[in-house]
Amino acid sequence: MPIIITAFVTVFVGFWLFLMARADRDDWVAAAYAKVLDDLAEIAKLRAKSIRRQEKLASYKGSASVWLSLLLSGDSHRAVTKLKRETARLQSGDLRSLSLLTMPGYVLQRRHESIGKGGLHKAIMSKSFELYGKKHAANKTKHLLAKLLSYPIIGLSVTFVISAPLFVFTNARVGAGTLGVGSVLVMVLVYAMYDELSDTVKKRRAAITRQFPGVVSKLALLVTSGMIMDRAWKETAWSQGSELYLEMRKTAEELDNLVSPEAAYGSFISRCNTKETAKLASAIIQNLSKGNVEIGKLLKDMAREAWQERRHTAKRDAEKANSKLMIPTMMLFIAILVMLMVPIAMNFTGM
Repeated sequence: MPIIITAFVTVFVGFWLFLMARADRDDWVAAAYAKVLDDLAEIAKLRAKSIRRQEKLASYKGSASVWLSLLLSGDSHRAVTKLKRETARLQSGDLRSLSLLTMPGYVLQRRHESIGKGGLHKAIMSKSFELYGKKHAANKTKHLLAKLLSYPIIGLSVTFVISAPLFVFTNARVGAGTLGVGSVLVMVLVYAMYDELSDTVKKRRAAITRQFPGVVSKLALLVTSGMIMDRAWKETAWSQGSELYLEMRKTAEELDNLVSPEAAYGSFISRCNTKETAKLASAIIQNLSKGNVEIGKLLKDMAREAWQERRHTAKRDAEKANSKLMIPTMMLFIAILVMLMVPIAMNFTGM
């Protein structure tokens, strides 16, 4: 058995090295581009965290402000500077900071069209379009698919390497168990990367749905007060910084860059991918030539329906929460019942 496992390790490692040797300039550029996008996203997160920290500190006065400034003094400036330097090196062609682990996945996508354009690619692409937009969706899709292809090779090789000594120095049962558990664990962790993308998309759609009533109410108020639709859209988009408002900003920027309203609002529908935003954008497109009279009434009706749906959703969420609480409540009830009944039973047996 150890000989067979050694053979498998040799095959996996040899296959990975073979793919590494086949990586060309396009693969390295794609990996560098994905790394730059990740670094820029991390920089944005660190800056947002720093702003929230400063806002929190500004709400305190006197000694409390001093103590909190000491506790929250982990300024992100150093981390941001490091990420900026790494991004600059990658953009200048210095690829030393790239991970080699994902490169075989890029090679497999490039050399086998059934992998690079298959069903998994399409599923990841549709989700990436919502999260990263049309500009970056293709690269982020390629990067995640490269991980999903490369990491199983590395993970299974490590599992085989760990299992081989166990077959020799312990027994076959322990070695086989380690091999089986390790292989399943690798596959679960690889699937978790794809599932994380799906979960992120679901959470984002839910957040957009929650924010929609406030957005459409602001639009209705501004439009009915006499503001033109484009101006009302921009005013609403820049009033907050959450998911739906950021998508509205992208649409406003496209309109400023002379993109046709049909194309700009169509992209907005695709990025948000919720029935509420699709209805809003479609109503705006259909009423572009009719002025603010009809669109104002439509927005008012839409706002009223959105708030009613929000209340119904809140009730459904509350009912779900209550049903989830039933299990721990029943367990607590059973534990209390046991604590009461055991002493009584012991007293009866003692008598």
